[in-house]
Amino acid sequence: MFDQQLVKGLRCPQNQSPVTLAPGKLVERINRGIAAGQVLNLGGHRLDQPLDAGLVREAGDMLYPVIDAIPVMLPDEAVELSQVSDDW
Repeated sequence: MFDQQLVKGLRCPQNQSPVTLAPGKLVERINRGIAAGQVLNLGGHRLDQPLDAGLVREAGDMLYPVIDAIPVMLPDEAVELSQVSDDW
């Protein structure tokens, strides 16, 4: 389980908006996309490790991965949610 108190203090590094914990179903869909080799981060790199969780910025368009219980709050590591398919 990811610490909700920690989430309250985090902000999107791109626009300083608040982030919230991604719903489990969204993380599951992204992980299916990762397994299929179809998820890229903003840096253009294909994700190859499943996410433990994710943090979605206020606009709902970007997700920052949480891997090994560590939030990866780097702009190039973010995942654009527009690429997340309902088919995954």
